[in-house]
Amino acid sequence: MTADTIPGYRAGTWVIDPTHTEIGFSVRHLAISKVRGVFERFDATVIAAENPAESSVTVTVEVASINTNNADRDAHLRTNDFFAPEQYPTMTFVSTGLRVDGDQFLLDGDLTLRGVTKPITLKGEFGGIATDPWGNTKAAASGTAVINRHDFGVSWNAAIETGGFLLGDDVTLTIDAQFALQA
Repeated sequence: MTADTIPGYRAGTWVIDPTHTEIGFSVRHLAISKVRGVFERFDATVIAAENPAESSVTVTVEVASINTNNADRDAHLRTNDFFAPEQYPTMTFVSTGLRVDGDQFLLDGDLTLRGVTKPITLKGEFGGIATDPWGNTKAAASGTAVINRHDFGVSWNAAIETGGFLLGDDVTLTIDAQFALQA
């Protein structure tokens, strides 16, 4: 992976375009379906190095901005059973390396949630670089990672009549992001 192999590659600081970005998650519910949600307030910056493999990414998410389209569930997620936003207002990701595996980009980094930091790898794809009608240079990428919520101290659950538990252990994090190059 070199700057020459990425059409339109530009070193510099790229900031998140929140109107064209979604940070979300899904988790197994009742062992038969999935509940999905998004975070509505976040920030992210990419420092694109001359050598793309030396680039870095930082993401900060306000956990109280969670939205699962169910007010009661969202209120519960904002308690100490889950995100504890009064004590831990943000979830952060700081990259530690970027690799390529075939057509997939692997972004290694440290995820911090509820004061616990663990390494994760976002598996994703680079969407490309384009100039919008107003002359702004934009780049897009998407990625997913699966974490075990217990690793981050999110262990609330409830037994269900048919056996098993209300919530699955694995949570799939997703990001579909667009960034703008800063002048």
